[in-house]
Amino acid sequence: MGALAGRTALVTGASRGIGRGIAERLGRDGARVGVHYGRNEAAAKETVAAIEAAGGSAFTIGVELGVPGDAEALWEEFDRHADGLDILVNNAGIGNTRPIEEIGEREYDAVFAVNVKAPFFIVKHGMARLREGGRIINISSGLARTAVMPNNMAYAMTKGALDVFSRDLSKVLGARGIRVNSVAPGLIDTDNTAEFLHGTADGWAQAEAISALGQVGTPAEVADVVAFLASDEGRWVTGSWVDATGGSIT
Repeated sequence: MGALAGRTALVTGASRGIGRGIAERLGRDGARVGVHYGRNEAAAKETVAAIEAAGGSAFTIGVELGVPGDAEALWEEFDRHADGLDILVNNAGIGNTRPIEEIGEREYDAVFAVNVKAPFFIVKHGMARLREGGRIINISSGLARTAVMPNNMAYAMTKGALDVFSRDLSKVLGARGIRVNSVAPGLIDTDNTAEFLHGTADGWAQAEAISALGQVGTPAEVADVVAFLASDEGRWVTGSWVDATGGSIT
């Protein structure tokens, strides 16, 4: 029996990258996983297939975030597959924004709609579905605590807001035994960072130099941290900002 056997998880933005890594890990640990995607249904189905191939159970939820009514639509779809939730991972997000000199209001509003507003209302409308002793894990970023990439300012601001959300929500839901934490990755090797890591002459070397460990992270390494917080072993951690940057902000 896996550590999460009998529990139901929902991971937003789980069709690729960090979200997929988290969904697959929770599935291996025994959770039944809702694999949310915004547009790429084929990739979400690949995530489900990978979970099932490893002996787990999963289902897809296709809802675009950052638009009016997104949270209600997500839960309406979720309710077709499950009657309660134990683990919510708010991972979906826009990962890059242009520098302050270039960004316009439309881009600014879009990144806050997806990265901040959507998780807020997903939780608001999902709290009644979340069982006692559940977990909410918000995927933040090391950029919320360091100015190593100041041109990505608006994105970093959204993650700072998400961290405040985690902190205060832990107090709101603590009486129900629900733990709420932020997990902050650094530069992780995904398709979102591929242009920088693999498309520039020294991108990989720059990323290694930022990390105290001299390495570039993988989705699996972030997923391991999330799995710990989702498990009973993480029961005494709540309201925390968990550094999963490989020492990139030291």
